[in-house]
Amino acid sequence: MRGWAKLGIRIVVLSYVLICSPSALPHHAFAQTFVFERVVKIEGSVAEFLFRNPHSVVLVSTSGENGRMAIWAAEWGGAGQLSRQGIEKSTLIPGDHVIIIGNPSRNSADRRMLLQSLTRSSDGWRWTSGSQ
Repeated sequence: MRGWAKLGIRIVVLSYVLICSPSALPHHAFAQTFVFERVVKIEGSVAEFLFRNPHSVVLVSTSGENGRMAIWAAEWGGAGQLSRQGIEKSTLIPGDHVIIIGNPSRNSADRRMLLQSLTRSSDGWRWTSGSQ
């Protein structure tokens, strides 16, 4: 019976690993969401910095069409990934003037982008995707 018990435990553990493994895969493909062949640049004030997982987001208030204010969402790395690069939840605060370059959403009405570089104007602090 001991052999059967060990085999049973191994089967349960293996089943658990196989069932849970897909959740470790990326939850969406960036290529389906963003246009990598295009780059957009936005400039404005940080409205909010959501330092979280699986992706942090910088919400930026910009001057939109006809001078109306618009909010852009710049999707960034997860909190753990950014922490390893020295970025903290206090790195960006509401009101910081920023310039962000990134790949736009396939749906332009979303005002969403995948962040590639960010510059804080007040002190010249800069992050680029190559600095990872």
